[in-house]
Amino acid sequence: MSTVRERSVPRDAGRRRPPVTGGHSGGRGRGTLWPYLLIAPAVLGMLYLLLYPLARAVLISFQDFRLRQLILGDADFVGLRNYRTLLGGTEFWEVVRRTFVFMAVEVVAIMVLSTLVALMTERLGRVARTVVLSSLVLVWAVPVVAATTVFQWLFHSEFGIVNETLTGLGFESYEGYPWFAHGGAAFGIVVVLIVWQSVPFAAITLYSALVTVPAELYESARMDGAGAARVFRSVTFPLIRPIFMLVLSLEVIWTFKAFVQIWVMTRGGPGEATTILPVYAVQTALAGQRYDLGSAASMLTVLLMSGVLVLYFRQLFRQEGEQP
Repeated sequence: MSTVRERSVPRDAGRRRPPVTGGHSGGRGRGTLWPYLLIAPAVLGMLYLLLYPLARAVLISFQDFRLRQLILGDADFVGLRNYRTLLGGTEFWEVVRRTFVFMAVEVVAIMVLSTLVALMTERLGRVARTVVLSSLVLVWAVPVVAATTVFQWLFHSEFGIVNETLTGLGFESYEGYPWFAHGGAAFGIVVVLIVWQSVPFAAITLYSALVTVPAELYESARMDGAGAARVFRSVTFPLIRPIFMLVLSLEVIWTFKAFVQIWVMTRGGPGEATTILPVYAVQTALAGQRYDLGSAASMLTVLLMSGVLVLYFRQLFRQEGEQP
């Protein structure tokens, strides 16, 4: 009796094996490095433009760096002497106090007005909403120096529209009123200018967050008898809170380092009524060519702003952790 022997067929006989190519590890290495080589010029340029000025300012703040050292370049290290000079004087702390008052007034006004504008825009019809959003974008697009110059002419003592309007309404005391010669008036004008420039971005961002809130939640809240204030507090704000806090943090940064508007309009005057930390740093550097003290003031400004943001985010994360 003949026996038939069956050959066993391997299980993977029908599978096609990928071709073996030599040097696959080297090819994979080149493919991995190629994207980094493409972005390397942009990254290096960004690091040079951002980190080098910061490192240079830090270095100058520890040196005796004046006009002579700027020309000859033989600056001596003096340690913390520049910082002790600033922190030991009353002028610096007065500027710090004024900066925090300025920042608090600006941020509160910007967030309140932008929230109201965003809520109003959400309730408008399509045509009116388009007009409002277009107007906000146009205001946002106005160059800072151009807007500052317009405000200077609006409050001009002789040719300003504000004085002419107030005089026409019967306020004779404002005829030829020198707004920029009074500290409180100049401070208020700067606040109004920066609020006017900052509200469009904040309002558009908050409006984009409002349109993501489901309409069903509003209907359920109204069926339960909640009013407008309760709906905003219990429904709207909890859902847009991350965007609201992001805008708030950005406004803190932008108002803390406001410089162009104040420098173009008042240069920190009259007296020191509108001098905040960035303006003070430039004044210190340019007035007596004390670039070392100006750099030290700039570094202290960065530290104070970083400290404010660290405390703010720490409190924010703590509140988020306490939520169920």
